[in-house]
Amino acid sequence: MRVVFAGTPEVAVPSLRALLASSHEVVGVLTRPDARSGRGRRTAQSPVKDLATEAGLPVLQPATLRDPDAVAALAELEPDCCPVVAYGLLVPPPALAVPRHGWVNLHFSLLPAWRGAAPVQHAVIAGDDVTGASTFLLEEGLDTGPVLGRLTETVRPDDTSGALLERLAGAGAELLVASLDAIEQGRAEPVPQPADGVSLAPKLTVEDARVDWTHPALAVDRRVRGCTPAPGAWTTFRDQRLKLAGPLRRPVAEDDADGDPLAPGELRVTRDGVLVGTATTPLGLGEVQPPGKRPMPAPDWARGARVEGGEVLL
Repeated sequence: MRVVFAGTPEVAVPSLRALLASSHEVVGVLTRPDARSGRGRRTAQSPVKDLATEAGLPVLQPATLRDPDAVAALAELEPDCCPVVAYGLLVPPPALAVPRHGWVNLHFSLLPAWRGAAPVQHAVIAGDDVTGASTFLLEEGLDTGPVLGRLTETVRPDDTSGALLERLAGAGAELLVASLDAIEQGRAEPVPQPADGVSLAPKLTVEDARVDWTHPALAVDRRVRGCTPAPGAWTTFRDQRLKLAGPLRRPVAEDDADGDPLAPGELRVTRDGVLVGTATTPLGLGEVQPPGKRPMPAPDWARGARVEGGEVLL
């Protein structure tokens, strides 16, 4: 089939690579407009555009698909199908109607669970043991279309959302190609999503990523892992923001917990690391990033900051 791939971030790159290596003909790419990023606020193109340019593909970068000119430009490429992975723009009815086989979206959850922009982050934060990926036919509703295929993936105890998403992106690329193969061969059997089991996964804000040390250790660890690498878990120390990266460490040595129990947020520097209290058991900090500095192991930070017993994270 002739396909126009729609995607923007790094997580979409494995799918584009898989399509380029498949029997399908990639005739163009839709991606978000170049944007300013990084400390220098330099204009940068998306990872998907990087690969598309390398492959010599036509690239469309409309600010919105509600623009009739953008829909016309897509139609000129005459796609049979438009596979989508983390494109980032809404696809209105006129654009949905362009390819005769529709738009096939690769979503990183077992639909109807975790519909929305941040399914992997929410799965980690919620403590799901198993998640996965789904391909479905795009429609106007939020991730509501009939499902073409699924795969499952175990959520490991030390998974960050970044590590889990990387695995899903690789396996999902194969699922996406298989779904397109089934459509081309007339084997596809779209299955409507059930009404039960729906959960939503809206984009996480910076405030969502703030750690509440009055929560149980398990919930704190899941929050930090779910927000790593984005939007980035954080807390405050001496009235300044301190970024955290997961996973956090459970104390293993007997002397880790020597002394009085730690209050939520209270710090204790031991010979094996830096402990912080929660509503239940203490946790050992992993990597931290003070303002204006690079990420570093928590013990290095504690030595440099001269953390004293009884100081707290808020």
